[in-house]
Amino acid sequence: MKKKSVPDSYECPACGYRSAKWMGFCPSCQEAPEGLVPVVSASSRLESLLSEGDGTPRALRMEDVGKVAVERTSSGFREFDRVLGGGFVRGSFILLGGDPGVGKSTLALQAVAHMADGHKVLYAAGEESPEQVRMRYDRLGRKGGDLFILPETDLEAIVREVKRLSPEFLVVDSIQTVTMGADGPSSGSVGLLRESASVLLELAKRASVTVLIVGHVTKEGVIAGPRVLEHLVDTVLYLEGDRSHPVRLLRTVKNRFGPTRELGIFEMSPDGLREVENASSFFLEGRKERLSGSVVVSSLEGTRPLLVELQSLVSPTTFPNPRRVAQGVPVSRLSILAAVLERRAGLSLSSRDIYVNVAGGVSLEETASDLGLVLSLAGSLKDISLSPDVVVFGEVGLGGEVRRVQEMESRLTEARRHGFSHAVLPASGKKYPDVSGLSLHPVREVGEALELLKKLGSMKA
Repeated sequence: MKKKSVPDSYECPACGYRSAKWMGFCPSCQEAPEGLVPVVSASSRLESLLSEGDGTPRALRMEDVGKVAVERTSSGFREFDRVLGGGFVRGSFILLGGDPGVGKSTLALQAVAHMADGHKVLYAAGEESPEQVRMRYDRLGRKGGDLFILPETDLEAIVREVKRLSPEFLVVDSIQTVTMGADGPSSGSVGLLRESASVLLELAKRASVTVLIVGHVTKEGVIAGPRVLEHLVDTVLYLEGDRSHPVRLLRTVKNRFGPTRELGIFEMSPDGLREVENASSFFLEGRKERLSGSVVVSSLEGTRPLLVELQSLVSPTTFPNPRRVAQGVPVSRLSILAAVLERRAGLSLSSRDIYVNVAGGVSLEETASDLGLVLSLAGSLKDISLSPDVVVFGEVGLGGEVRRVQEMESRLTEARRHGFSHAVLPASGKKYPDVSGLSLHPVREVGEALELLKKLGSMKA
């Protein structure tokens, strides 16, 4: 027999006021026209749940669960497919976020326009009219296809259209514009975002529709405020880039169907976004040789090794507190490495301004760029220009030691493929990868790296 849960107290749904007895109104906020609602404690609820049920087992042994092949559809971009783990998974729920104007709608429209050649796609445009979407569609050079435009923000109308049309792909642009009837929460509110995302998630799983929602990033750098959507979706993608720079970086933050931290690189053009096939050559293009403070580092973005130029400028300061300015490198990491150079290598940096920039707008979050930053700072301070055919990578600890990083072979192979002849890397007891035509210069501490800087800086490429 089912045991009824007994309320421990009563609560106002508007302000949270609690009372031991039921009341027909809230004495605190004068709201709750239907009275206070019962609140059952966790222990009482648990006791009630344990007394229910017929004992029929519902859990499955892992060996009894059948294997299902993951069905993927290409987006038409190899870079987009890379961050997705191989393409769109049928019935998945994807969130594409980024700053306003960075190109989220353009990327989404380009992808679904390609898929519309063999699949039915519904594009729910909440921020643009059908004519505006058509103008962008024509500018992208697309024609035909089974692509339908729905100028609607009401979620109920969108779901009804999905039921009528039975598309394989649904795009909601953007989730901040979605409403749920006249009596629902205001557009863009946290409650509405969570509720509408839950409905779209259930739609994706029940109808096997791949749902892509576009979300704007707030001033705090998160999607829709306090990350209320990221735990609901299967995949979270961020599109990054400066409006004054054509480069756009698509990063995977979460992916239930593939690896995370993957990076896709695009270039904005009048015809839309174009994928950058050879990323290392793209970021090294226009590099000035024999420039003090310039070092090429090998960074690993997901599973992809990437060669980028790291530039430093160290100059005397005219301020009481020296400036530390960094673009593409965390300022906290810059301050740590500057302190390591001063304490462990005896370089005077505390009375100098330091400016660091990563060419191409790339952000180096990986600590494997530490050694390159150290040599860049020292080269700028001592006015030593490193040979242009040298690549550097390695993590630097507070004691000045240079530590081993992962995927050394792939980093060295990428460097050799782009014509580099020398690699400064961490010393290791393990056998080094054998890359033909590449001379390895292992170092154990910062002091050895600075001596190597003088040696390689005097070499001719």
